[in-house]
Amino acid sequence: MSVAPVFPNASQRAGMYESFYLRAVSPDEPLGVWIRYTVHKRPGEPARGSLWCTVFDARRGRPFQHKLTTEQLSAPPSSGWISIGAATLGPEEARGACGDASWALRFASSEPALKHLPRSWMYRAPLPRTKLSSPAPAATFEGTVELPDRSLSLQGWRGMVGHNWGAEHAERWIWLHGIDFAQDPDAWLDVAIGRVRVGRWTTPWVANGVLSLGGRRVPLGGLGARGLLVAETAKRCRLALPGPEGFSVDAHIDTPTDAIAGWAYADPDGSQHDVANCSIAALTLTVKQPGLTPARTLSTTHGAAYELGMREHDHGIAIAPFPDG
Repeated sequence: MSVAPVFPNASQRAGMYESFYLRAVSPDEPLGVWIRYTVHKRPGEPARGSLWCTVFDARRGRPFQHKLTTEQLSAPPSSGWISIGAATLGPEEARGACGDASWALRFASSEPALKHLPRSWMYRAPLPRTKLSSPAPAATFEGTVELPDRSLSLQGWRGMVGHNWGAEHAERWIWLHGIDFAQDPDAWLDVAIGRVRVGRWTTPWVANGVLSLGGRRVPLGGLGARGLLVAETAKRCRLALPGPEGFSVDAHIDTPTDAIAGWAYADPDGSQHDVANCSIAALTLTVKQPGLTPARTLSTTHGAAYELGMREHDHGIAIAPFPDG
């Protein structure tokens, strides 16, 4: 998992953001964690780091959420990726504390990193303004998360580790990750879909990601892909994701009542998105492969993460009282 943090080399005059994050979900019950280490930098100002901790439990309703922001931000000199205060995240472990929550986690993955953008030059070019990759798109976690009222033991929980950065967020975006499918425990899905603001115009949806089946990664979406359909709200979503040579995936995502975390995400220019994330979502995939009938179904009752970033505020999701930026 060769990952280089971007923020240490950011121009003093430029604005930028960067996020390292992980999600892990229990194999037995609708219980999951989502932890983020983020950098936010406005033009001409020093960068600040934030720790975000969310714990989802469908049996308890609203998720546990807390966020801590500090100027104690650095890139570890050895093999770590980011340090915020005393919290660290690197290629094999995550440690930290955020309010009344703390975690000590180790993770491993036999999967190579996933680069969502199809061309290497896109990671060096000014456009797209948002870059993303998954250093560990299918990982296994061990360790503990301590909460004010209980301790979670993450023994063999499945999930992923992600990384994104850029000059600004997409105008609107969806992130979908799925793992622990009942019909194929080794399959996983990782796809990002976005609309980008260009002057007065907003582009159509563009998807980039893969579905991994039988050790083979099938690319989904891409610039100019035909057949992409998106129907989304903060609580559920339906997607038609085109692949190569007639391959396609229909995805149906649904979230447990009240088990959605709402956060405010700021852009370096001071604007803001509301973000709804549920990391214990239900996901059903209908996979159509050329020459094979009937279509294949993959489903997980709570192994998916569904995130929607949006400008509107009338989505019905409570936004946590932690400012960003």
